[in-house]
Order: sequence, then C-alpha cells, then structure tokens
Amino acid sequence: MHRRFLALILLVLGLAFAGTTGFAQALPGTGTSSSGDAAAEPAPDLSSPEAINAAVARLSDDEVRALLLDQLNATATDTADAEAPKNLIERVSATWVALTTPTIEAFRALPILLVKQAEAFANFGASFGGTGGVLTLFGLLAVAVGAGLVLEFIVRKMLARWRKLDDVIDTSTLWGALNFLFRRFGREIVGLFVFYFTVRTVGRTILTPEQMAFAGLFATYLIWFPRVTAALSRFLLAPARPEMRLVNVPDGWARYLHYNIIGVVLLASFTQFIIQFNASNGVPAGTTRLGYWLSALFFFYIGLIAWRARDGLSSMMRGTDPDNSRFDEQVAQAYPYFAMGLSFVLWLVVQYVVGSGQIALILSGPQYTTLIWLLMAPALDTAIRGLVRHLVPPMKGEGVLAEEAYRSTKRSYIRIGRVLVVGVVIMIIANAWQLDLFSAEGDLPGIGDNIVAFLLTAAVGYVVYEGVSLWINRRLAAEHTSREVTEDEAGGEGGGGSGSRLGTVLPLARVTAQSAIVVIFGLLAIGNLGIDITPLLAGAGILGLAIGFGAQKLVSDVVSGVFFLIDDAFRVGEYVEIGATRGAVEKISIRSMQLRHHRGPVHTIPYGEIPQLTNYSRDWVIMKLRFTVPFDTDPNKVKKIFKKIGAEMSADELFKDDFLEPFKSQGVFEFDDVGIVIRGKFMAKPGKQFTIRKEIYNRVKREFDEAGIDFARREVRVAIPNLHDEDDVSDAEKAAISAAAAEAVQQEIREQEKPQG
Repeated sequence: MHRRFLALILLVLGLAFAGTTGFAQALPGTGTSSSGDAAAEPAPDLSSPEAINAAVARLSDDEVRALLLDQLNATATDTADAEAPKNLIERVSATWVALTTPTIEAFRALPILLVKQAEAFANFGASFGGTGGVLTLFGLLAVAVGAGLVLEFIVRKMLARWRKLDDVIDTSTLWGALNFLFRRFGREIVGLFVFYFTVRTVGRTILTPEQMAFAGLFATYLIWFPRVTAALSRFLLAPARPEMRLVNVPDGWARYLHYNIIGVVLLASFTQFIIQFNASNGVPAGTTRLGYWLSALFFFYIGLIAWRARDGLSSMMRGTDPDNSRFDEQVAQAYPYFAMGLSFVLWLVVQYVVGSGQIALILSGPQYTTLIWLLMAPALDTAIRGLVRHLVPPMKGEGVLAEEAYRSTKRSYIRIGRVLVVGVVIMIIANAWQLDLFSAEGDLPGIGDNIVAFLLTAAVGYVVYEGVSLWINRRLAAEHTSREVTEDEAGGEGGGGSGSRLGTVLPLARVTAQSAIVVIFGLLAIGNLGIDITPLLAGAGILGLAIGFGAQKLVSDVVSGVFFLIDDAFRVGEYVEIGATRGAVEKISIRSMQLRHHRGPVHTIPYGEIPQLTNYSRDWVIMKLRFTVPFDTDPNKVKKIFKKIGAEMSADELFKDDFLEPFKSQGVFEFDDVGIVIRGKFMAKPGKQFTIRKEIYNRVKREFDEAGIDFARREVRVAIPNLHDEDDVSDAEKAAISAAAAEAVQQEIREQEKPQG
C-alpha cells in the first residue's frame, strides 16, 4: 500500500507537470534501452485505474523513490521559476497586457464572429436532424413550458383564498407591509417552483436526453432566472403598490428600476446561455469573443441605469429616517456615481482575469455576484435603519437629552449593523472570486493576508468600540433624562437638582474604555501587518514614566479627581461652591471640572486646586423667607396666612411632589427700625426651591392685600425743635428739611452697600 500510495502521487505530479508521454518514457521498459537503442517501446496504457495499478506493480521501491524525488525537484524548480519576483516595470507591463489582450482579440475576432455564430447554429441544427428537428425541439419545449404555466396558474388560483387575508392586514405599519409582501412573494415563489418542476418533469417525459440538455439550459437562463428576479424586485420595489414599498423611491423610478433590473438579469442570463450554447456546439468561448461584447454591453447597461436613475437611487439610499447625518446625505448623493464607477471597475477586473487566462473563473459569474451585492447597498442599508428604527425602544424621559441620546443610540446600532453587513458581503464576494481571505497559502499571499487580518481586527475593534459606547449612552440617557431641569424650575438662581452618581462616572468610564479599546485593537491591528509592536510597548512605558516624573501636577490633578469621585463629593448638575467660585457642575474630565455660573460664566477648576467643596444640591434644601410688616400688625394673623398658603401649595398638583416639608411660619424673628420681621421656611427638593419661593411670594402678597396688611416701608423722620404747627414753617425751612431727608436716605443706602465684615 505504501508503494502504491507513493506511485499514485508520482503519477499525479507527472501528469500535471511533465505530461503523460514524458512520464511514460521514464518507466522501465517503456523508454530507451540501457544500451542506447533509439527505438522506444510503446507507452503503457494509463487510461484506466487497472492499467495504472499494473504499471505501478512493475516498479520497485527504489525506482518509485528515485522517480518521486526527480518529479518533486522538477516541480519545485518550475514553481520557483514561476514565482520569481518581477520588478515594477515588468508587473505594470504584464498588467497592461492582461487588460488590453481581450479587447485586441475581440476586435481581431470580429470578422469571424457572425460566421462562427452561424456555424454554432448550424451544428445545433445538425445535431437535431435539421430544421424539422429544431422545430420539433422548440415545439416540445413550448409544450413543457405551457404545461408549467398552466399548472402554475391553477396553483395560484388555489392559493387565491389566502389572498383575501391581505385585506385585513394593517399595511400602515412596517410589520403589516412586510406581512403583505412576504405573503405575496411566497405565493409567487410557490408558483415558480411548481412551474420549474412541471417543466422539468414534462421535459424528461417527452424530450430525449440531448434535447433535455438544451431545454434545461434555455428554460433556466432565459425563463427561470428573469422570473425569479421579477418576484424579488416586486418584493423590494413594489412598483404597483407604493404604500407597501420598503425603500424610499418615487413611483416613476420604482417602475423604471423594476423593469431594468429584469433587463439586466436577462442580459446576464443570455450571456451565460449563449456562451454555453456555443461551447456545446463546436464554438469555444475564446473563438468569437462574443462574451467580451456581451459583457461590455452588460456593464454599460448598468452604468446607463445608474446615470439615468440618479435621483431615484439617491432617494433610495437616503431613506426616510429623520435623523440622517450629513455623512448619510453625502453617501446618498454619491451612490449613483459609485454604481457607475463599480460597473467600470468590474469590467476592468473581468478583462484582467480573462487576459490572465482564467476564463473558467469568469464563466462561473463572480462579477454578477459582486454587482448584485454591492448594488444592493440601498436595500441593505434601508433594512438596517428600518430594523433599528422599529426595534430600538425609545429612551426613558423627555427633552433634549433624551432625544440626543436616542439619536446617538440609533447611530451606534446602524454603524454596528453596517460593519457586520460589510463583513458578510466581503466574504460572499471573496468566495465568488475563489479567494481565501484567511489563509496565507491562498490567493493573497504575503502582504495580502496581513492586510485582511488588519482589516478584520480593525472591524472587530470598531464593533466593540460602538458596543461599549452604545451601552454607556443608554445608561447615560436614563440617568440624565430622569433629572433634567428646565430654566424655569431653576429660577435663574442656580442650585439645580442633584444628578446621579452613574451620570457623573459613566462619561469618564466611556472615555477610558474607548481609549483602551483604541489602543489595544490598534496595537493588534499593527501587529497583524507584520510590524513588531514590542518597541511601541517599550516606548509607551518610557513615555508613561516621563509623564509621571515631568508632570507631577497633572498626576496630582488626576489622583485628586479619582478620590473626589470615590467620595461622591459632587455629581454632574449639582450646584457647588469652591472658594469664591460657584456654579453647576456642567462637565467633568480626567483632570478638571467645569462649573457653569447661573449668570453664564464657565469656570474650569483642576481637581488638585480644590481645597474645600460645598455642595448645595445634595438630598434636600431648606429655604427661609423674611417678611417685614408694620409694628401694629398681629403676628398670629400672619402665622395663619402662612399656614394656609403652605396647606394649599402642598395640595397643589404643581408643587406637592416638590415639597419635603410644607411652608410654615417661624414666628417673629426680630424687630428693626422699620417694623416686625416675621420668617417662614420650607424644605424642598434641590432645584425646586426657587420656583416654590416665587409662588409663595405671589400668594403672600395676595393674602396680605385681602387681609389689609401692608409691608413695612423704610421712612426718614426729621424732628424740628420748638415747632408746634407746620404752618409756621417757612419755604426756606421746608427746603432745608427736604435736603436733610434726602441726605439721610443717601447715607442709609451707602451704609447698606458697604461690604460686610
């Protein structure tokens, strides 16, 4: 068995690289004799497994081993010669020759194109007994096709009762439209399969195997493929049912694209049909170069459709999502030109592959697979955005923060979906072109597989990056929208409500996680390019040490910030005081925090410079209000008014949830030069106190007016000795009194404006 196994390997290598004749001459007893006779014995018969086994049986182990080594050395030499590196000029020249050879040969074959095509038709007719045989063939084919159409019609009629269910489907929603389209598409596919199997069954019954070979080719390429394409196009474009259309395209362009998609597939199917037809009738594909002209017409047709339907394709790519970004709009505008450029580039690729002698690869149709998947980009992108729009739940809360978070979440889902779809499409296209993207021994040796590994690593890293951003953004949206405070609620005085601890820490966690993902996957991707990342890691360590020793203040700020966050000293949205600076915490970073004063200025304070921090927004707020009334006012009467206001506001739907303790009187606080100072207080949620205070002032004023209570006013009294009657005061004395009173008022104002302590 061992000897036979080695001999079989030898035979395969010999047939592949040396040829059957050379191998036969090397066998003992089949080449020249050892005495140098010129006459060679006839080559052994290697046309059957039995003959091969008989030839191998005559070999000894030493002969098998020697012959195998010779063949392996010859194979290695030929491979080394074939893979000898070429310089740039030779590569460019070889590429140019491969690109231009099909065109030159196609023009050279023009004079014989019609002649050879006529020869193929003549051979076809002769193989079926002349014109009568051909007519008989097409007649029987028509019978089979007619039987398929009749049975398909009957099946569709039987399925007609299910069509009545379409009337009760709510087509105003995406799921309703999909339900309707899938039902209709399912009925069409069932009918098409009935048609296909009927034609196949009837054809095998009434046609000979030779006739069936042609009939199968004709029915598959020129009937089956175009009809399946029409069903798929109706599912996607719905040219007659605009309310069911899955893509955003006007009615006119939907009909135009529908019919031309069928035309494109019909042209591609005809190309495959005629090439196989000619090859089976004595005219190989390379004889007339008919495939070149049909391929050029196919790609020109694609470019013409893209040019004429620019507006429709842009509209289809744009979709109906109201949250499209500027990038989405640019892609929509560029898509028709991408389609035109793609058709031209694929035409060049086809010419290069054909010029390189790989016609069999082109006959398998990878160019059609590439075009289909790349030109389906609008449908795939629309599907991704539609699924995201209908499957992603709305964010909790309302307002600007919720809307921004919702848009950010949708964009992250869309980006992840696009990356995954692009990866799948690349795999499908690579498989169509017979490229092994994961093997260094495949069709992309050397730098090719490194680039593929780099792109795959980058794609995985991007998906992880977006996934982390997505999760954190969703949590941030829930945290932020739950405490969103309007300007009216803040009252323009600062001291807003407390944010959550997660809402403060998550932005830093997002930045840290994203930076780590970028660094890790960036290094992995660079390593996949064949670059040694060890020096990069060493350099990063040295840089970290340099930063640690040279930027001690930066390190101090970062460490102080970490401990402030651990102590939960402040949160985003809280109103804090740091020294002489006050404001709401608007933004935090690794090194510093930003405070927004309620009048607008923004203060940036490094963590290392915070000696003490006062938080005005944590848990609850007590606000005390002062009211000055004349000396003759009854304090008990004021107390009852405050108690009434507190009870009414605690029952009010607008304010009851904001109170922690109702508004009430604290009695007489002090006496001053004007009157009695009576104080009231309430406890409220942070950020709500100013709105409550404004309403309390309004209600106290109204209640005082109804009770006849005035607020005390500041007065200046001037005593004039020996004055018993104001009529005795002269005009000069009145002027002096007015001047003295004005001076006293100004003095009082100056005293109040002096800074305290």
